[in-house]
Amino acid sequence: METTQITNADGGEVAAMREVVFVDGVRTPFGRAGDKGIYAGTRADDLAVKALQGLIERNPELPLDRIDDVGIAATTQQGDQGLTLGRTVSMLAGIPVTVPGFALDRMCAGALTVASFMGAAIGAGQYDLAVAGGVEHMGRHPIGLDADPNPRFVAEKLVSPDALNMGITAERLHDRFPALTKERSDRFGMLSQQKVQAAYDRGDIQADLIPVATRSESGWGLATEDQGRRPETTMEGLATLKAPFRPHGRVTAGNASPLTDGATVSLLAGGDTAKQLGLSVKMRLVGFAFAGVEPEVMGLGPVPSTEKALARAGLTIDDIGLFELNEAFAVQVLSFTDHFGIADDDPRVNPWGGAIAFGHPLAASGVRLMTQLARQFAQRPDVRYGVTAMCVGLGQGGTAIWENPHFDGKKGK
Repeated sequence: METTQITNADGGEVAAMREVVFVDGVRTPFGRAGDKGIYAGTRADDLAVKALQGLIERNPELPLDRIDDVGIAATTQQGDQGLTLGRTVSMLAGIPVTVPGFALDRMCAGALTVASFMGAAIGAGQYDLAVAGGVEHMGRHPIGLDADPNPRFVAEKLVSPDALNMGITAERLHDRFPALTKERSDRFGMLSQQKVQAAYDRGDIQADLIPVATRSESGWGLATEDQGRRPETTMEGLATLKAPFRPHGRVTAGNASPLTDGATVSLLAGGDTAKQLGLSVKMRLVGFAFAGVEPEVMGLGPVPSTEKALARAGLTIDDIGLFELNEAFAVQVLSFTDHFGIADDDPRVNPWGGAIAFGHPLAASGVRLMTQLARQFAQRPDVRYGVTAMCVGLGQGGTAIWENPHFDGKKGK
């Protein structure tokens, strides 16, 4: 069994961890939430089923009865997005009933959390193979729908009453850091749209999309591309958009991710198991971390989670050659890059664009970041380490560090 020596945040030694590898990841095209979205007539669980079936079809050498667990995250677990999704989706996708499954909620970091915890179980030698993913149908299940926050949060002033309004938390980042101007956020949003379209033009995105049959009043269709892209975006156009969260605010539809429907799934394995079964190895898990911050500025979450993950791995920010950062809001990504002294247009950051253009189906997005990073690794043997990171509602951040198996050691980070 291949193992990797890791350290804790204080530099002390921790028992060697079994090698954990990212075998493959896929997703459905992402659709706009609401009546005009491509998935308005599609069930949430069916999106996850289709993604899982696509993953299975792409990996015919995978013995389904050897899968140890299936975890599917969702933020609003009700209706067709409830009922222990990992179990129901697994059964509907044709995985044997002997394989268990579960659902998990860490809001935006749902899939990232499932993948991290599955990786930990594999690293500890308890699992050999695991499926990790997420789904969010925000058209049917808006964030916070039917939520009943404990009145103590407000009565005891534990959390601001508007801390669950993610747009207001993003406005507070502009307040706290005056250098994070609306112009910088707008430019970041515009460049995200342009980078996504360039990646589409090269064929980099389509390779990991699983087409989904759709139904609407006009009949049947086939979703093959992300619906929310706006490559024609200009700075002049962005300057005219309304700020919905605050009068004279700086957060707009042009520098924030849209409400989105979609699903993602991935396959993780022990390095020895992947070798035994002839499975591909697209990335190696170095480590992960989660951290908490004030809910009112939840966008800062990836900063401490990344610092914690880097410290545990014995790395620094300068060792990271690629960043896949979830673009919940442009200002949120910029707060991260400013903290670490990274330029707004640094080519290491979201080189194929991000959620401002793709969309952000909450619990599903973590695996999209992984899938995108894995494909970039294959094209970049000069890069050794990459990061997937995201902010999380109610004041959290999540980070995973990955190693490129294609790294040739000749140059780069």
